[in-house]
This record gives sequence, C-alpha cells and structure tokens, in this order.
Amino acid sequence: MQSSLVSLSNELARLVDEFQPHVVAVHGRAHYPSSGVHWRPGIIVTADHTLSQDEDIQVTLPSGQRVDAALAGRDSGTDVAVLKAEGLGATAAPAGAIDGAKVGELALVLGRSPNSGPNASLGVISAVSGPWRTWRGGRLDQYIRLDATLFPNSSGGAVVDCRGQLLGIATSGLSRIAGLAIPASAINRVADAVLQRGYVPRGYLGVSVQPVAIPDALRSSLSIANRSGVMIVNVERGGPADQAGLLLGDILLAIGATQLEHVEALQAFSDSGVIGTTVKMRLIRAGALQELSIAIGERPGK
Repeated sequence: MQSSLVSLSNELARLVDEFQPHVVAVHGRAHYPSSGVHWRPGIIVTADHTLSQDEDIQVTLPSGQRVDAALAGRDSGTDVAVLKAEGLGATAAPAGAIDGAKVGELALVLGRSPNSGPNASLGVISAVSGPWRTWRGGRLDQYIRLDATLFPNSSGGAVVDCRGQLLGIATSGLSRIAGLAIPASAINRVADAVLQRGYVPRGYLGVSVQPVAIPDALRSSLSIANRSGVMIVNVERGGPADQAGLLLGDILLAIGATQLEHVEALQAFSDSGVIGTTVKMRLIRAGALQELSIAIGERPGK
C-alpha cells in the first residue's frame, strides 16, 4: 500500500501534467520571461507588471515553439494583462469558482521556463479575505495570499488548489509580504473589458481629494455621522465635478449611497459600474451642508 506521502506526490504530479499544457512562457521584458495561462481560446493572461513593452512580445508554448503575441490590453490596477496569440489550441484552462480558496489548503503555482519547461512550487493558502483594493488602485474580488515560492518566472503562472481548480494566476507585484493569486473572477472581468474596449473603464469625477477629519463640534452642529470626509484639493476644468459646481475646499460626505470617510471609498464607487449615471453628492461647504447632483463620466485614456 502506498504511503500518504507517495499518494500526495503522485497527485501533485498529476495536477502538473493536467495544467502544464495551458501554461506558457511570456517574453515581454529583459533578462528572463514570466509565465502566462491560456485562459480562453486564442487568449493568454499574465501579470501586467512583467510586461515592460507593448510590442514585440512572444510566448513559448508547451511544445517549445515560440510564437508572436499581441497585447490586447492591460490593467495595472489588478496586475492583469491580456494577450492574443495563434496556435494555442482550442482547449483553454478551466477556471475555478471565486469561493474555492480556503486558508490552510495546499496550492500549486505552475509557471514555465523556455529552457527547463514547467516550473512548480507548493505551499499553503496562508490568508483569504473578501474584496480589496490593491496598492495600484484596482479592485480584486478576493485577497488570496500564498506561501509558495514564486520564482523569477512564476508571476503570471497558474495557481491550482488541491481539488484541481484553477484559482487564478500568481503575482509578486501586488504585495511585499508574499505572492498572491489574482482570482479567476477578476481576470474574467478584466479580460471581458479589455477584449471589448482595450482597457478597463472607470468612473471619472475630475477631482483630486485628500482625507480630512471633521471636528466634533461641526459634526454635532450639522448632525452628521461622518468622523471624516474627503476634501477636494483640485477640480479639473470642464470635468464632471466642475460642471456640477464642486469647489476647492468642499468636504465630500457621501456620493449616492456610499459614505465617504476615506479616499478608497471614492475609488471603490468609481469602479462600481456607475459611468453615465447621475447621483447626489452630500458635502460640507463653508460650514454648511449642501447637496449637488453629478453626472459620472468615464476616465479618459487607458
């Protein structure tokens, strides 16, 4: 009878055999390549921070063949880049469910080197939490931290759990603590937007803001719950905020149903599919409460 250790080893080897045909090496920077996953027919996803160029990108396929790839678009906020390439085959990797990650379970990180082929590392999923905003400003549906070693070419590689689900792709670009898995649901959301528009659209107000504490006396006199708000320090001429009549020094308390006590709340609102809608903004101006309507625009450029 085989020992549990041998059974585990055999299962890990089986998962490598199952998923390595979907993992490619991505040549998009100097010195060494990263990895990518054949996510949809003709589509590869990789970690955006590993691409230092928009053109002359190539990928090494599991067969060893090296082919050209075109950058369909990238989203630095979520660290996802989408490539198009021919000759990948019709079968793409099957992505798992967003709720598949569990703390303490084993996870396999599978990348590819053009020289040595598949590269694998093993560790546990060391932390899982709900939706969060990356330091790059993007929104991910889950925070999934890995204690598996990420080699120089691991970013962009497949992250597979012990049940054989593809949780997402690995990245070393979103945390200084450890490698993370970019969840499959976030990858799909970015890929949908990029393939349709070339970039991920985000709401646009045309303001620069900073957090500010609201004195207790002012909170009491205005009967407001906010202990802090976000103060406007710049208004872009002709932008949505300018057209709505917002001024320097206004302290924003809420936009729509979103209470604004920190800058991240305003960023999250902008990413919540509000482009083209008109919402109410509650604010303090010259010590008095005011309410204005603002039409949410789309952030210019990519």
